[in-house]
Amino acid sequence: MSASSGISVAPDAVSTYNDLKSKKAWKYIIFSLNKTLSEISVVDKFAIKAENKLDETGYYDKLLEALPENECRWAVYDLEFDTGEGKRNKLIFFSWAPDTAGVRQKMVSASSKDALRRTLDGIGAEVQGTDPSEVAYETILEKVTKRR
Repeated sequence: MSASSGISVAPDAVSTYNDLKSKKAWKYIIFSLNKTLSEISVVDKFAIKAENKLDETGYYDKLLEALPENECRWAVYDLEFDTGEGKRNKLIFFSWAPDTAGVRQKMVSASSKDALRRTLDGIGAEVQGTDPSEVAYETILEKVTKRR
């Protein structure tokens, strides 16, 4: 699948996401464009839940630490939260485009986001961030628990 930018999503990116969604193999996945800005294929970083004994905010902090200050990324995070009526999970899709990223990279990232997003079934919420305050844990939790 490709976007209007002509960028495709590599099969390994999709299969890794499916492992997060169905097998709960990962807590988060960070996707990136390859060096030539032609394919979304690189899974930058992930956390294996069974190997890390972190609480929810610990995993979330690791995700934020992994987002580069000067480069665009996409991420999916498996958020577990308590509604007061029990625990829930929601897959959150992040589009990370810091103001300090290069103009070309931001343009290609923005025009390619839909190609990636369309391949990821089951996303419960989307977040776009340009600085850490926009992707803070409390901000995300408020967004997903807000009653409509």
